[in-house]
Formats: sequence, C-alpha cells, structure tokens
Amino acid sequence: MSSTNETPNINLYTTQTPNGIKISITLEELGIPYKTHKIDITQNIQKEPFFLAINPNGRIPALTDTFSDGQTIHLFESGSIMQYLVEQYDSVDHKISYPAGSRESYEVNNWLFFLNAGVGPMQGQANHFFRYAPEKIDYGISRYQNETRRLYGVLDKHLSTSSSGYLVGDKCTIADIAHWGWVAAAGWAGVDIEEFPHLKAWEERMLARPGVERGRHVPSPHRMKEMSKEEMEKHAQESAKWIQREQAKDAKKKE
Repeated sequence: MSSTNETPNINLYTTQTPNGIKISITLEELGIPYKTHKIDITQNIQKEPFFLAINPNGRIPALTDTFSDGQTIHLFESGSIMQYLVEQYDSVDHKISYPAGSRESYEVNNWLFFLNAGVGPMQGQANHFFRYAPEKIDYGISRYQNETRRLYGVLDKHLSTSSSGYLVGDKCTIADIAHWGWVAAAGWAGVDIEEFPHLKAWEERMLARPGVERGRHVPSPHRMKEMSKEEMEKHAQESAKWIQREQAKDAKKKE
C-alpha cells in the first residue's frame, strides 16, 4: 500500500447493498486494513446520533479515517468515499486509479458520476416500484426499468469498444467497482442482463477478481446472484414491510 496517508484508521459503516459493497470492494482491491460496523437499516441504526454525526443524511455507507492532520475525517456518499480512498491510498501505485490530471482520471470521473447520477438512482427507483411499493403502478415500473435498460445499453455499447474489457483504459478502476453491485443486481430490478452481452461479460470479469469476491461479502454474504426467484420474492416482501412502515412514519411526522 502506497499512500499520502501512512496511518489508516478506517472504520466502515455499511450494510449489504449495492452502494455499501462499493466501498468494501474498493478497500479490498487496495489492500487497506479497515474495521467494519454492520448497520441494521431495518432498525434505523443509521438515524441514531452517533451515525448522524458521521453522515447527517442518515444513509450508508459512511467512513471515518485519521486524516493527515491527525484528526478524524467523516466521509459519506459512496462516490466521495471512493475518490477519497484512491486519492489518499492509491496515489503512487494506481492499482484502481490513474494519476491525477491525466486523461484517464477524468474519464473515470465521467463514469463514476454516470453511476451516481444515473444508474444508481434509476435502478433504485425500479427496485422500489417493482419490489417494494404497496401497490403495483405500471407506469412507475415501466418508466424506471426502461431507463435502467437504456443506461445499461450505454454501458454495453461502451464496453463493446473496450480493448481491456473495463470502463476506462487498461484496468479496473473505481468506475467499474461503483457499477458492479448494481449490475449484479439487475434481476432484482426486473432487468434481464442477458440483453446486454458485453455488460454481462464485464460483470463476470469483475466477479472473478479476488478483491471483488472478498469485498462483496462485507458485512454479510452477498447472495443476490445466487437467489432463486422465490427467494427474491420472499426477501422483497420482508423488505417492503419495513420500507412502507418507515414511509408511513415520515408521512405522519408531516401531519
């Protein structure tokens, strides 16, 4: 590990979601030691004062570290955390990044923001309307599934021209890592990855990486790819209960 910060004291607050495993995969790919704190979002642990002191928005993932000034730094939003980690701990070896100011570094940012502003939010809404909504609203399901498919099509076309099989340059970067958990969960959103052969090959290529394999199982086993249709439906029903319960609580607060 080569870095500008030689004293990592990383605490990762996370749970088993596409956004959560972005960070554990990044840490595993970099070979950085870290402590994991599993946040049970069904019990609203992310709304407790200790967590809100780290992330005022009350969402996982969040991370703390000892900064170069010796003080604790609080980080939230997965893209921000990923950028911090490569800037602090990958500035020499560039295992999953490129030198700051290089053409490739800006291209990585293109795809990182494409995920954070596009794939994640759109697929997240597809998940909600397809799996969690108290009533099936065909317009919502169709709208967000189709937009997820469109974005997958952009990725598929781009990957079809990549000589390395990765999104940017000749290696896996945080742009690839950011996308993987979402693409691996395509079926959860009702999207068939078979429609996108280059994206499917990329997803399998990523899964074969030891860092991805280790990081995807933090803080609990990643079973999205192995779940049967029946298991998905059962898990969705259980998740829908607490999601709808929390939405009802929020609505009551506004009364």
